[in-house]
Amino acid sequence: MRKLYAAPLALAGTGAVAFGYASVLERNWFRLRRFEVPVLPEGRPPVRILHLSDAHLTPGRSRLIHWVRSLDALEPDLVVNTGDSLGHPDAIGPFLDALGPLLDRPGVFVYGSNDLYSPVFKNPLRYIWRTSQADYKKRRREPDLPYRALGSSLQAAGWLDLNNRIGRLKVGGLDVEFGGIDDSHIGRDRYDKIAGPVDPQADVHLGVMHSPEPRNMDRFVADGYDLLLAGHTHGGQVCVPFYGALATNSGIDRKRVKGLHKHKGAWLHVSAGLGTSPTAPMRFCCPPEASLLTLVPREPVV
Repeated sequence: MRKLYAAPLALAGTGAVAFGYASVLERNWFRLRRFEVPVLPEGRPPVRILHLSDAHLTPGRSRLIHWVRSLDALEPDLVVNTGDSLGHPDAIGPFLDALGPLLDRPGVFVYGSNDLYSPVFKNPLRYIWRTSQADYKKRRREPDLPYRALGSSLQAAGWLDLNNRIGRLKVGGLDVEFGGIDDSHIGRDRYDKIAGPVDPQADVHLGVMHSPEPRNMDRFVADGYDLLLAGHTHGGQVCVPFYGALATNSGIDRKRVKGLHKHKGAWLHVSAGLGTSPTAPMRFCCPPEASLLTLVPREPVV
């Protein structure tokens, strides 16, 4: 009888330990990733971009709030937030508290689906064979999270709303042109509203989106954007050692589920994000992160 129950008990014990690690330790094991991106014209000074995404913040996540506030010490020239900031109706105050002094720096933002719709439980195994996009077609049509109040608060701090909009900022001595779209995951992207060639007079052109969908990424590249910034994927959130992400919950391939990559002549950075949905509070082999991207001049053509 002991042998009969030994294997199931060992398996259950291993699962409990893994769940505890994923939900308590790794979920709060915040990391900063650093990349250099050669997109500037020759002779321009480097610019530092802090890329934040997918906080899914709920009141009480003090470790996340304090860690994000500490990132101001990096002295970024620009902050880019690619959405899914909220995870609770009362999260705007805590999220603004997390940003803290970063709000005094130039910033831009777009929304993610979870800035509009509160989280509901889903079987996480479904992400292996399909995305969650279809779930929103079955849900209530009216958003139930205060995304407009979030946007108004960020705009009051001087940040640019890039949801289906073009914008421009002076950043670290550079003239930066932005194009942004609302979340394609719930069909709010309207690329036609920003379509057209970038202004060649700008020093650099950044495309900002929540979900890295190739159909939109292709249009950004065709219009001349140098660097594309996205989130949404959580880096896979639960990854397998030596294999990586099981799913991306988007149209992007697994190899580019997070980090810096190329996309048809432009650079693409996908953030693995800071948090998780409150209904799936775990990460495994995919710690939460923010990224500091240092834009530097392209290598001269010989």
